[in-house]
This record gives sequence, structure tokens and C-alpha cells, in this order.
Amino acid sequence: MSFDYDLFVIGGGSGGVRAARVAAQEGVKVALAEEDRYGGTCVIRGCVPKKLMVFASEYSGMVEDAQAYGWDIKAGDFSWDAFKGKLHAELDRLEGIYRNILKNNGVESFDQRAKLADAHTVELADGTRKTAKHILIATGGWPTVPEFPGSELAITSNEIFHLDELPESILIVGGGYIASEFAGIMNGLGVKTTQFYRGPQILRGFDEEARGVVAEGMAEAGVNLQVNTNVTEMRQEGGKIRVIDTHGNEHLFDKVMYATGRAPNADSLGLEELGVERGRNGAIVVDAYSQTGVPSVFAVGDVTDRVNLTPVAIREGMAFVETVFKGNPTSPDHDLIPTAIFTQPEMGTVGLSEEEAAAQEPIEVYSTSFKPMQQSFAGRAQKVLMKLVVSKATRKVLGCHIVAPGAGEMIQLAGIAVKMGATKEDFDRTVAVHPTMSEELVTLKTPVRFT
Repeated sequence: MSFDYDLFVIGGGSGGVRAARVAAQEGVKVALAEEDRYGGTCVIRGCVPKKLMVFASEYSGMVEDAQAYGWDIKAGDFSWDAFKGKLHAELDRLEGIYRNILKNNGVESFDQRAKLADAHTVELADGTRKTAKHILIATGGWPTVPEFPGSELAITSNEIFHLDELPESILIVGGGYIASEFAGIMNGLGVKTTQFYRGPQILRGFDEEARGVVAEGMAEAGVNLQVNTNVTEMRQEGGKIRVIDTHGNEHLFDKVMYATGRAPNADSLGLEELGVERGRNGAIVVDAYSQTGVPSVFAVGDVTDRVNLTPVAIREGMAFVETVFKGNPTSPDHDLIPTAIFTQPEMGTVGLSEEEAAAQEPIEVYSTSFKPMQQSFAGRAQKVLMKLVVSKATRKVLGCHIVAPGAGEMIQLAGIAVKMGATKEDFDRTVAVHPTMSEELVTLKTPVRFT
């Protein structure tokens, strides 16, 4: 049977575009459909605009630091309009790059929604049908807001980049990295920021000591962090939103942003009719090679709810091409993925938390917390943390956790060592780069804890 295409990709985010491009470079006939903007969550409404907002928000503390270093500098006001204009121009530029990547590699693009009609047929929103030998679903995820009285008043991370003006006050609900990052951003931009989290500490699942240092730093910077607290009801009151919390307290905010979870974007794609299995949270169930129970249909990225990170979606897309078009069955490696959380203070992590490691074997914990030279000279108090979790039996570094300015940059490099199976003695043999914060990772001599 002949098909219109060898591969039809549904979704123009990082995973889908990478798979389409690499497959096309192999001489494969590829088409891609995207109903929204090219670049997906990461480029359009996630990592890229968020990181630019982090940069913008960090300048607020720099003027005081510069004064402490002897500079005669005066703070001005932050212009949301000026920043927002440049931000959206940059996102438009990046979207253009994504479109050109597809065009320059001979991928045919359809700017409309697509769904599966059968195992080898895609139906576009205008009713056109296209056949393909293989279909790759890379439709990503979408923020969700739980239902409660007044929940429709909440915005999500999708809308935060499009505010007409900066609010004077904001409540951010959630304790994950998106909520915690935006609490730091809004606080840094001069917005009176409150964060509610229903659990006892933010950043659940990360190393306990590290998340404690982040939470402490956020509170010191001015975020009103309230744990063991949730929203029971919201109602509009003039231009503000009245929020009633689980303790019966009432608050007024200009905006309320929910970052309590994301769901795979897999509804209304024709999956159920085809017998493609949906799992926890509605995710598309795939095997180790990103293949669904329907042999011609594959899925990568957040829609599979495995590890919801952009570089992981890209790796999964590459592994899919290796498996299907290069005859080299490749399973994406989800082990020891380094991660940065762009909270303020920033956190970088790779491997097991102290708690996870201690649950599986006897360990040694090496950690140090101190005030970095640049900030302490300027009179700022935020502590940094450098931490290694080490196996007693093998001496391997099982986890590395950093809370510090530039932690994301540091953890990328530490991640190489941990991925290679470096031991504590490998770290010890490495000469320190002085004076730096990261030198502490190779000068940690005595364990602070044994388990």
C-alpha cells in the first residue's frame, strides 16, 4: 500500500519538530500539523519566556548590589510594556525559526488541528485526510485548574505572559517548580507575591535539604510563602479577587495564578476509537520505544507523561527516528537527567535525593551551606548549598544538589560526572577552581551524615 507520507507528526513543539526534521534529513517524506504556534510549550509559553522573565526580575536586586560595590547607580522603574513588547518579538522570531527548520528540510506543514481517523490516516480540521505509514503524536501538555467555587477567575502559566499590566498583588497556588519560579519572578518585578501550597514544603520530590534552602531564600527575598494552605473559594470583588483559604482567612488579590498541575494534551485525537490506551492523567501509554499498542502510532514528550522536560521530548523524538527510520532500535534514556529549577535562589539537581538514596542503601552525605562572596560583600544574606549523596558500598555519587546563583549551569557539568558513574574520590581528585562556589563540590572532606 502506498501512503501520502512516510511520517505524519501531530504537534509542532520541541519533540515533534525535532523528530520531523531528523526524519526528513534521512530522506523520509514527512508532514506535520500544528493547530497553535510552532515551538510548543517550551518556546511559546514555557521555558524560554519564563527564563527571560527570570532575567528581567533579577535586575531589581542588582542596583543595590552595584551600590554596595561602589557604583553610583539609581534604580528606575520597571516597564512591563517595554519588556512585554520585546518578549513577544523574541517569541515571534523563535517561532519563525521553527517554521523555517521544517520548511528548509522539506517537511510539509499544516496550520490546523489534526486527529487520527485510523491507524494510517490523519484527518485535518478542514476535513482533508492524509495517509502515513507512521504517525507520531507530540501534542504536549496543558495547565489544569481544579474545579471549586470561583475557579474560573484563575489564570495559568499560559496567560501570565500576556497580562495587560503587572498586578500590584498576586496569589500563586502550587508548590511545584512552575509555581515557585513564578513566585520569584513576580516578587522580583515588584509585585506583592503570596504563594499557597497545600503540602508541608514546596518542590515535593526534590531533595529535602535543598528545597528547604530554596523556600528560606524565597521568603527572605519577600515572597509570602504559606504552606499547608489551599484555596476553598474565590469571588470577584470590584477589580480584585477575594480568596478564602482552608484556614478560613480571607485575602484580596489583583490576580490569582494556578500552577497545580498539567495534563497530557490527548483528548479528541481519535485515540479511543483506534484502541490507543490512555493511562494515568490521560497520558498516551507507550512502550520503551515510544510505540503505542497500535503499531503504526507512536508518541513522545509531555503527552506520554514520562519525564516532562523539553530536552527529554527532543531525546525521545531522536530515539523514535533511530528506531523507526534508521533500523537502530533505541530506547530514550530517562536515568540521571540533570534538571534546573529557576527559582530565586536557583536550584540544580541530578540523581537521587538524600531521602531516595537512603531508602535504597547505606549512604554518606556531604554538604556545605555558606554565603557566596559576591552577595555577602554586598550585604545580601541568601545562602547557597552544595551537596553530594554518596553510596557507602560503591563510593558512587548517587545525587548532586546545588542551590546557588547559576546552579543550572553548574549542574549541567556535574551531571556529566554523575552520569559517567563518578565516585566521591573522583570528585576529590579534581583540583578546585578558586575562588568559585562550585569548588566546594571537590573540597567536601567529611560526611555530615551517615545512614
